[in-house]
Order: sequence, then structure tokens, then C-alpha cells
Amino acid sequence: MSRDLRMDSNQLLLAFTFGTVGMAMFMYGKKASRLVPLGAGLALMLVPYFIPNLIAMTVVCCLLTAVPWVLRGL
Repeated sequence: MSRDLRMDSNQLLLAFTFGTVGMAMFMYGKKASRLVPLGAGLALMLVPYFIPNLIAMTVVCCLLTAVPWVLRGL
């Protein structure tokens, strides 16, 4: 069971971008003591490591990015 674990440049760029957004959300959530941005930021930093498909990673990370704004509006 050999799995190809190489990342191409698109995956690396998206993982870096969403990881940076996640780090900013995590820092904001920690400073403001808000659990939703803290959790969403942590998830954004970790999710790109576990989803090898570029489109699936983009969809999941975009949804995680939108979660704090959606929950704030409710």
C-alpha cells in the first residue's frame, strides 16, 4: 500500500495561505477569548495536512474560514 505523498506547488501555496489565515484567526481568538475563531483557526492550520485533494481542501478551508462570520451573524 504505497501512497504518493508529494505536494505540488498549488497545494503548497493553498496550505500556506490557509495556514496563515488560520494563524491570524487563532491569535485573534486567543486575544479576544473567543472560542469560535480560536477553533476555526486551529482547524485551518491542521486541515491542509490531512486532505490531499486540492479541490476538497479548498472547499473545506473556505467553509472553515466562513464559520466565524456565519456564527456571529446568528
